Amino acid sequence: MIQFRIQPDSEIPASTQLFNQIRFAIASRQYPPGYKLPSTRALAMQTGLHRNTISKVYRQLEEDGFVESLAGSGIYVRPQGHEGGSRLQSPTLKQHPNAYKIVQQALDELLSQGCSLSQAREIFLAEIDWRLRCSARVLVAVPSHDMGAGELMVYELERSLKIPVQLVAIEELTAVLDKTTSATVVTSRYFINDVEALAAPKSVRVIPLDIYDYTKELNFLKTLPKENCVGIVSLSSGIARAAEVILHGLRGDELLVMTSQPKDAYKLQAIVKRAEVIISDLASFPAVQAAVLAADEDIIRPPKLIKVENYIGANSINLLKRELGLS
Repeated sequence: MIQFRIQPDSEIPASTQLFNQIRFAIASRQYPPGYKLPSTRALAMQTGLHRNTISKVYRQLEEDGFVESLAGSGIYVRPQGHEGGSRLQSPTLKQHPNAYKIVQQALDELLSQGCSLSQAREIFLAEIDWRLRCSARVLVAVPSHDMGAGELMVYELERSLKIPVQLVAIEELTAVLDKTTSATVVTSRYFINDVEALAAPKSVRVIPLDIYDYTKELNFLKTLPKENCVGIVSLSSGIARAAEVILHGLRGDELLVMTSQPKDAYKLQAIVKRAEVIISDLASFPAVQAAVLAADEDIIRPPKLIKVENYIGANSINLLKRELGLS
């Protein structure tokens, strides 16, 4: 069971702390689709918050589309994008959703046995047609205020899928989809609801990407001595902010946290000179190494560098490969 921690003396409201921690649990797949959230009573005992405060957080999560309330049962993580069965367009498939799942599993088995898409298309025309059309164009959609998160996803997807991937601001997604007849849109679970709302009218599928849960890094940070300085460097300003909130919830004011994007030379230089530990995403790591090397004469002891190998969860990469026929 995930342990949520609230810092009572933080400037961040307790409800916001809890909201961000639950949203992180959903985005990192620690709370997968269909997972039942703890009762307000159980969460109140764990966090010390009033049940009314927790109810308010749950209502906000439901309004934002992350969870759904089932009367008499509880609060559950809502399936999103492809998980919600958005491809079940015909009345027949809507009446028999399990049949579609069986067809999909059979197709994957045929492909794994060496059957070509052309051969399998004769058997499962609808599924193959969908994959061929939608894999023609892969779009990564993120808010314009955090294009760094999209750059990070594009960086990792192009390395893993070996195909071109286009980065699009969510604010421009409708205009882009108006000019194409086939595409697959992928995005982080942090942004899935906004993307779905724009893609659904265009009959374009949306696949949410799970983010890496950073368990190894968080466990390491738990062991750091008090008053250590931790630097967080990422292409995404949103990731840096989320990391700062999560780390504050984990250690409170015991650690000093500094954040920067690799292109911000001034902040990056300050981190290199002050931090005992620097955690960086894969795309930003060369810039961190260069900054440490440039400041070599100004620092007594170089900081410990931790390179996070991936931002997108491995299961999401494998799902996307399967959906695009790249397995």
